[in-house]
Formats: sequence, C-alpha cells, structure tokens
Amino acid sequence: MEILDLKKLIRFDTEKISRQMLADKPEMRIALMCLERGQRLEPHKAPLRLLMYVVEGKGTFTVGEQRIEADERTCILCEPMVPHGFEANLGERLVVMAVVTPAE
Repeated sequence: MEILDLKKLIRFDTEKISRQMLADKPEMRIALMCLERGQRLEPHKAPLRLLMYVVEGKGTFTVGEQRIEADERTCILCEPMVPHGFEANLGERLVVMAVVTPAE
C-alpha cells in the first residue's frame, strides 16, 4: 500500500507545466500536473484510457470537440485516441491528477 498526500506534492514552475509521476506501472500510471495561470497542455491523443481529476483550481478541458470548464473535485473521463488537453485560463492555477490505464 502507498499513500500519496497530493497537497504536499503540489509544485508550480513559472516556465513550464510541473509534472510529477506518482505511479508508473504497466496496469496504471498516475501523474500530477500543476499549471500556473495561462499555462496549457495542448490537446493530444493516446491509445489509453484516461481519468483527469481536478485537485485544485479551475480551468478549461478539451475532450474531442468539447470544451469543459471544470473546478475542484471534477472528474473527466476520456476514451482512447480522443484528443484531450487542459489549460489554466480561468484566472486561477490548476492542479490535475491524470490516471492512465491500458485500453484493454
């Protein structure tokens, strides 16, 4: 068992998105991404299932053709090969935990 205190792991970088890999196993990868105001993760595709969970702040998420404004404790699911990304464009920092699992 492992316990992750996300509040203690949050770190921001004014130059780029701060990314920390919290778990990297074949069955599941977990990353914590911290975005300063204005930072953006460009939409991209991956052959994996994805859960994006807003830990702190608010921002706009892109999933396929949809744009979703989300804030703390919002969870967004994304199917494999669907473009996805997010940005801290709503006047606050944004902290997202991404959980990735194999498609099959």
